[in-house]
Amino acid sequence: MFEKIPLERPDTPLLDSIDSPADLRELSPEQLGDVVNELRHYLLFTVGKTGGHFGAGLGVVELTIALHYVFDTPEDKLVWDVGHQSYPHKILTGRREQMLTMRQSDGLAAFTNRNESDYDTFGAGHSSTSISAALGMMISAQQQESERKIVAVIGDGAMTAGLSFEALNHAGDLEGDILIILNDNNMSISRNVGGLSSYFARMWASKPYNVLRSGSKKVLSAVPPAWKAAHRAEEYMKGMVSPATIFEELGFTYFGLIDGHDVDGLVNILNNIKDLKGPRLLHVVTQKGKGYLPAEEDPFGMHALSKLVPESEIQNQSSVSLPSYSNIFGNWLCQMAEIDNNLIGITPAMSEGSGMREFEELYPDRFFDVGIAEQHAVTFAAGMACDGLKPVVAIYSSFLQRGYDQLVHDVAIQNLDVLFAIDRAGLVGEDGPTHAGSFDLSYLRCIPNMLVMTPSDEEETRKMLTAGYYYKGPAAVRYPRGKATGCEIDKELKDLEIGKAKLCREGKGGVAILVFGTLLAKGKIVAEELDATLVDMRFVKPIDETLIKTLANSHSLLVTLEENAIKGGAGSAVNEYIEAENLSVSALNLGLPDRFLEHGKADDMLAACGLDAKGISSSIRQRLE
Repeated sequence: MFEKIPLERPDTPLLDSIDSPADLRELSPEQLGDVVNELRHYLLFTVGKTGGHFGAGLGVVELTIALHYVFDTPEDKLVWDVGHQSYPHKILTGRREQMLTMRQSDGLAAFTNRNESDYDTFGAGHSSTSISAALGMMISAQQQESERKIVAVIGDGAMTAGLSFEALNHAGDLEGDILIILNDNNMSISRNVGGLSSYFARMWASKPYNVLRSGSKKVLSAVPPAWKAAHRAEEYMKGMVSPATIFEELGFTYFGLIDGHDVDGLVNILNNIKDLKGPRLLHVVTQKGKGYLPAEEDPFGMHALSKLVPESEIQNQSSVSLPSYSNIFGNWLCQMAEIDNNLIGITPAMSEGSGMREFEELYPDRFFDVGIAEQHAVTFAAGMACDGLKPVVAIYSSFLQRGYDQLVHDVAIQNLDVLFAIDRAGLVGEDGPTHAGSFDLSYLRCIPNMLVMTPSDEEETRKMLTAGYYYKGPAAVRYPRGKATGCEIDKELKDLEIGKAKLCREGKGGVAILVFGTLLAKGKIVAEELDATLVDMRFVKPIDETLIKTLANSHSLLVTLEENAIKGGAGSAVNEYIEAENLSVSALNLGLPDRFLEHGKADDMLAACGLDAKGISSSIRQRLE
């Protein structure tokens, strides 16, 4: 058990001899326990240096070693779900020394990545994809008449998503050999919620069940016929509620429950079942954060770790602590809930990340974490809105993509009063393209009935959340990850005039810079440098057409700034209006390019896209020339 994260590289002689799973398979079974300890120690060291997800990885150290020891990877296909649990896998598959580049520009990705290694059979950032992907690989192996094995690893948190159930249902109907490993640690990112996860957790731990069982045994054991009948009834009841029943009814051969931290036991059972035919499910029980005491005691709080900073550097850093945009939203939510009893908070397994913990504590009857089920979250909110409640759905930008059909079909078409608080909009830095909110302005502004807002700071965020809350119809406020600006906040809840932009600076240089969102601070630097007009556009839909026409008649160039894909984004809305009105003005759209941007520091990524002050100024000067 480790109580501290090592600051110096630990001594790992066995691990250092493993440059691929083939090297691991050269070891004797008796040596695997030492590999477990060294791998767990080394994982703690590397994540301490780089930051990142490590709770899930600590929990699957034994399972990862056993899988690579038994199966002939990469010929046999090992498909990880989510990717949070893939760090031990990366260490064993030739990337041990590269772990210190994790989440850095040109370094290792935070998730599995097909471009990074042949052992990463499927890219995983969002949850619940592994079974579907593995089924596709199974069919591919059949078509190629290959004997390679297919294994999917999925956590119990990811099993709450509809995609997992769709894949399980299909798997039982296919004639093929696939092994699904259910890693049951009673955790996703937040505490698991829902009937399935609760069912796994309480399976045989029910106090009434055990009291009744032991009491009945004492009474009925004296009457053999009665005890025999009761025993049959007990077995029938257990069969009705055991996980074996669920999965076997779907067509799987079920094995479980298995201790996920017994590496010898895992190797034995995997050897026994790897050559069996048909769909099989192995149910292993693990502990998230295993082996690191703080993570075992607080598994959801220690889901991920920030890079450890030496005390000398901490002392040199500013003592001013700025709130995050998630904090701003959470505080607003609690304040609005005090005013309106109809407010309901909804999140798909992101209560901590979205800043909703205080709201959950203050208003437990009005808080709903639906688990990793984004589609359900949106339609669940729609149902509430039908009958007088005002749901606020807190969701990450990239996760809302998974609920897009519900947003269109169930909310927008019916013009229901649902407010979407969209966190992690724009680039998210180290988490890379799977988590970047690069497309929300594009996919939201094309939907009829939508109100779409882009705050430039925390005060604007509060105003737009308030405006969206009182708006009659679907509304969205999108804000970035990370710290806010530190601007002064009005304690009262004030809203905005819908569709009205804010003129921040009048210039004489013939250029008007129209900013959508938090790039306003960079736009201000450039506006002062070029003596340009600066506008905080605020609304992407409806856009302030009156102001755009006024600016077009008095300026030669309109420049749009947004931390969203240029294609179809806010700049496109400006272009469309210019074209529709046949306005005689040029337009320059600056935003995210038409490619997926790999991980790195957010500021460095913005600079690489030309969205820092220097890049913005350079692009405008080139157009003017």
